[in-house]
Amino acid sequence: MKKIALFAAACAFALAPRLSLAAGEVTVGIDNFAFTPAEITVKAGAKVVFVNHDDIPHNVVAQEIKLHSKALDTGDSFSFIFDKPGEVVYFCGLHLMMKGKITVTP
Repeated sequence: MKKIALFAAACAFALAPRLSLAAGEVTVGIDNFAFTPAEITVKAGAKVVFVNHDDIPHNVVAQEIKLHSKALDTGDSFSFIFDKPGEVVYFCGLHLMMKGKITVTP
């Protein structure tokens, strides 16, 4: 029984909507009109790859850093290196209710 509880806790942690990683490469999925995970924390210099798993196009837009991807069809990806510390709020320019946040640490 303890093994099941530990497995469930590990799964819940893994599926949490927030992710914190060191510099490197992080993938953010686009699925069911949502960015997953919706919030991540990365070190400056990290590459974030956005991958569209939906059946319709989406894009990635962040005004404060002039980030704007093309429309991503199913299976398409877009990557960006976040090199300056701070918070970046982004959204899908085609579906404004889709939002996410990336916190970049030094």
